[in-house]
Amino acid sequence: MSWSGLGAALGAPPTSLALYRITLGTLLFAELFLRFNYLHPFYSDEGTLPMRLLGAEIDPIYRAVCLHCYSGSMLYEQVLLGMQCAAALCLAAGFCTRFMAIVSWFLYLSLTLRNTWLAFILDRYFHYLLFYAMLLPLGDVWSVDSWLSSKEKKGSSSEQPSMIVSVATVALKLQIFWIYLDAGYGKFTDPLKGWTYGADPLPALDTYARHTIAARYLYAALGPFGLRLLTPTVVWVELGVVPMAFLGTWLGNSTLVWTAIGIIWSLHLGIAATIRNTVLLGLVANCAWCIFLPPIGAGSIENRNQATNTRSACTDIRCQLPILVLVASFVAGSVWFETASNECNQSMKHIWSTLLHNRWNVFVGAEEYVTWEIAPGRLEDGAVVDVWGQKNYVDWDMPGSGAPCTSTARPGRWRSFPYLAELEGESGDALWSYLCRQWDANNPQPRKRLVKFNFFMLQADVLPNMGFSATRKRLIQAYNCTAADEDTVEGEPPKHDESSDVSAEEL
Repeated sequence: MSWSGLGAALGAPPTSLALYRITLGTLLFAELFLRFNYLHPFYSDEGTLPMRLLGAEIDPIYRAVCLHCYSGSMLYEQVLLGMQCAAALCLAAGFCTRFMAIVSWFLYLSLTLRNTWLAFILDRYFHYLLFYAMLLPLGDVWSVDSWLSSKEKKGSSSEQPSMIVSVATVALKLQIFWIYLDAGYGKFTDPLKGWTYGADPLPALDTYARHTIAARYLYAALGPFGLRLLTPTVVWVELGVVPMAFLGTWLGNSTLVWTAIGIIWSLHLGIAATIRNTVLLGLVANCAWCIFLPPIGAGSIENRNQATNTRSACTDIRCQLPILVLVASFVAGSVWFETASNECNQSMKHIWSTLLHNRWNVFVGAEEYVTWEIAPGRLEDGAVVDVWGQKNYVDWDMPGSGAPCTSTARPGRWRSFPYLAELEGESGDALWSYLCRQWDANNPQPRKRLVKFNFFMLQADVLPNMGFSATRKRLIQAYNCTAADEDTVEGEPPKHDESSDVSAEEL
């Protein structure tokens, strides 16, 4: 038997699992290292969500599971995040592999629970990929564990299986199938038909290929007609690429498998290159596909032709049954959450929305407009500055560094901030007052203290041929950093037709 059949379709070679571990651990470290930039504003008691506010909203299970909720001190959060970074590096290196995978998954869940305002699809990817990493034998090759094991055996032969089949390999492959089925079906059923050739007024790719310099080059190369032709292919790629990979592994056709992987990798790298703040998302999505890779490296050709060298990762029923129960419970919980849970169970006071949410229907329609934010503020000396952009001047033009974008002046996790405008009372005060305190801390010069600011969300419709409509604005928040001086903030935007303003519902 060659590298084909049911074993190849449901399992994975040890080399592929090793690549999965290395890339996942490395990308996890990169994400966690970047998270140090957000500890103070989003995870400490000095930031936008102190524990005195979060603790009053969550239930006992939430409070017990979220280790990051045990304290709001910066030192505590730094130590925990440092531990996460160390665990991620150990996972990538394959040292105490399974234990490090468990630690990484649990602490990432805890970190997400500490501030669910910031959670988006990247966190969902890490959540599920780390969950299955706990259950997979990721350290059999190319790892510190395998090196230490070979030293202990002192040259005694230990034949590695060419294919590992387990409940976890099957579940992870089906999870990937669900990700692309949900994403592709969401685009296919878009009521506005933004992912069809006949999309009116613009197909989805025409609206997304505007965010970066690379996107503008793509727009120039393909033109509006080329992007219109290419748009529907994204839907069919998402719906068909996983079945194509399954078929290739079933037939033992590595060319077909590599073609499927190459197509989907190109799609995600294209997203990373053309849409801001999606580089890590594209790379993590590509990491998941390591599970489909054929055997790699020296001896891989021989491994493909070994008839007796396909085995379960753990043939003992005492090993496989608990994993089956755990995976089945996780899947059943996700189905319950999406189909039968009530509004209370879906609220942020419980862990279920973070633990069990398994939907992937993002980018389901064409982008109708671009948005950006600006916060003109007045200092004690009378100067007007942009508090949000942290600049000493106010610029109402569309941002982009060469390309317009739906991005805030603050990248990364900050892009969730403007959508919290509905917070009221003490929660709202903690959110908006942070901008005052941050400005004052970064500008300790005499009479540079921030007195007040207005926070605006600006919007422009996407038009054909890289065009945009006239800018509309909406005041999100007018905030006084001190109790004195109730005058309005200077630095109002240029006059415009008030009928063009949009309502909160449209935003």
